[in-house]
Amino acid sequence: MTSTAAAAAHQDGPGVDRPSGAGRDRPGLGRAAAQAMERAAEHLKSLQSPEGWWKGELETNVTMDAEDLLLRHFLGILAPGTLAEAAAWIRSRQRPDGAWPTFYRGPGDLSTTVEAYVALRLAGDRPGDPHMARAAAWVREHGGVESARVFTRIWLAMVGCWSWDDDLPVIPPELVFLPPNWPLSIWSFGCWARQTIVALSVVMAHRPCRPVPFGIDELRSHTRPRRRPAGAWGRALLALDKALHHYEALPPQSWPKRLVRGAALREAERWVVARQEADGSWGGIQPPMVYSTIALVLQGYPLTHPVVAAALRALGSFVVRDEAGRRVEACQSPVWDTALAVTALVDSGARPDDPSVTAACRWLLSKEVTVRGDWAVRRPGLAPGGWFFEFENANYPDIDDTAEVVIALRRAGAPPGSRADQACQRGTRWAVGMQSADGGWAAFDADNTSELPRKLPFFDFGEVIDPPTADVTAHVVEMLAAEPGLDHEGWHDALDRGVRWLLANQESDGSWWGRWGVNYVYGTGAALPALAQAGLPARHPAIVKGVRWLVEHQNADGGWGEDLRSYVEPAWRGRGTSTASQTAWALMGLLAAGERDHPATQAGVEWLVANQTAEGTWDEPWFTGEGFPWDFNLNYHLYRHVFPLTALGRFVLGTGPRAGTVGTSLHARPHAGRREGCP
Repeated sequence: MTSTAAAAAHQDGPGVDRPSGAGRDRPGLGRAAAQAMERAAEHLKSLQSPEGWWKGELETNVTMDAEDLLLRHFLGILAPGTLAEAAAWIRSRQRPDGAWPTFYRGPGDLSTTVEAYVALRLAGDRPGDPHMARAAAWVREHGGVESARVFTRIWLAMVGCWSWDDDLPVIPPELVFLPPNWPLSIWSFGCWARQTIVALSVVMAHRPCRPVPFGIDELRSHTRPRRRPAGAWGRALLALDKALHHYEALPPQSWPKRLVRGAALREAERWVVARQEADGSWGGIQPPMVYSTIALVLQGYPLTHPVVAAALRALGSFVVRDEAGRRVEACQSPVWDTALAVTALVDSGARPDDPSVTAACRWLLSKEVTVRGDWAVRRPGLAPGGWFFEFENANYPDIDDTAEVVIALRRAGAPPGSRADQACQRGTRWAVGMQSADGGWAAFDADNTSELPRKLPFFDFGEVIDPPTADVTAHVVEMLAAEPGLDHEGWHDALDRGVRWLLANQESDGSWWGRWGVNYVYGTGAALPALAQAGLPARHPAIVKGVRWLVEHQNADGGWGEDLRSYVEPAWRGRGTSTASQTAWALMGLLAAGERDHPATQAGVEWLVANQTAEGTWDEPWFTGEGFPWDFNLNYHLYRHVFPLTALGRFVLGTGPRAGTVGTSLHARPHAGRREGCP
């Protein structure tokens, strides 16, 4: 960094208060931060696998465990030991009021509580047991099983606790025949929903029932919730659902079903089998894995069939057993975790030839995607590239992982002409090709923005489309702005459009919404480093507003935290118990904006130092990751470590993006057309 750029990076924007004596660390802070950084780096290295990857547990909620037990019951493979272990874990997660939440210290959730209750009944818990009576009373008080979401009632129908004819939508397998550009084709949905829908359509066509030896009348409120569709499209889709119910009621030998139903089931079966990954999973996530396995069994596949046997092994690999109990992950995140770990180590002073860094880079390179996946339906002329999230998921690389892997490989070296350099170029080229028409980037698909899927009566849980978001767009902008191939590849336009998207999508209060992390702290902590890497000066209004928002939402203890309720209640925006990961995100934003000496930054670093454990990490039971905002929440167990290490490294060593020091963005340099170098 030049002296001029360094000075610019530490200038204040208007409205950002600076203390007298700015420019000096608080007494002893620099040394304490450096020591905390070194302890954290050593601890992170101790967590690395022999193959070079890192993977923290991906904690969710007990629906994963309940559905795992119901699946095993349905398939006839539920072992008594598995049932007892899983039931003990489910009991341990119950709230005092009888309900089960979807995140740590969250409110009770009706569908989660219903599924947990049924799983415990399967384990032999009786309705009269105190914990079960409390749960049943809570369910009735909150609308009863009748008010549970569609997917919960589908599970209940499969085990004989709900009727297939009672308030369930129709998902016909004939959907697979709709062309990609038709409304409500499977390609209108995000990839996670698309994989679930195709498999679930087979299940719902068969309408299976393998009953459990009990009923759940004690969960019924004997009232019917009013499911009013919203708007004209909602009413039209409800009418379509009624028409599909009439079609579904036709006998199998009627001419419409005789002509298409069998062919649709065979095509859906082929579609599912073609998308099984090398490790036996589908998309590396629980819902498609579970429904695909059931669908194939219903289509006549025995449990010993190679496809089903591989699926069962994959499901087994998602089981975590330790002193806390047996539980099931919804997904696994080794590529994501490893990329973040490499960046954290490099930012905290590890050399490119550090054995931990080189082993991780070799492993990441082995996971590069070299085949076309579902994304090619929208981008048929785009060459493959990039990375996925899990151990195996070549059909669904994602743009967010690709950006973070390229950032990590570039920061770790990737000399010109090397294997890493070529992989970075392919990944960047693929990510640029996946830019949506509005200039932003989504996670898996391009221009997956139709609102119709959200209005369907059978989707009452989670996001079903994949529009561009601030966090993913920010990561791609940060990647592009540091890419040495920016000139000769002609990627300036993609970068400029991405910067414009971020500026246009900043909230009026100065924050950015977070799709895959909680929430405005995550979005703002991603956007500020991206804009800084793109060359915006510290005085740019967007950076000034973002800094002000972070400062205003710092907790009195010096940390930052944001509760998941911020997705549904504006009063929670930027508010919550301080956590290590969210404090680190805020610090990364402030440091990128040139605010190293701001009292908010100093207090945040002090919080990280004071709350580090003796092992060199941080405790974080709070959920700060997202699957579906508010509906399906995640606790990435490595977040509590990699992000604080990154923040400490950037504070101590001055690594990472800095406002005004790169100059690649046409917004930062309106009269410049070419990039002048690397950071």
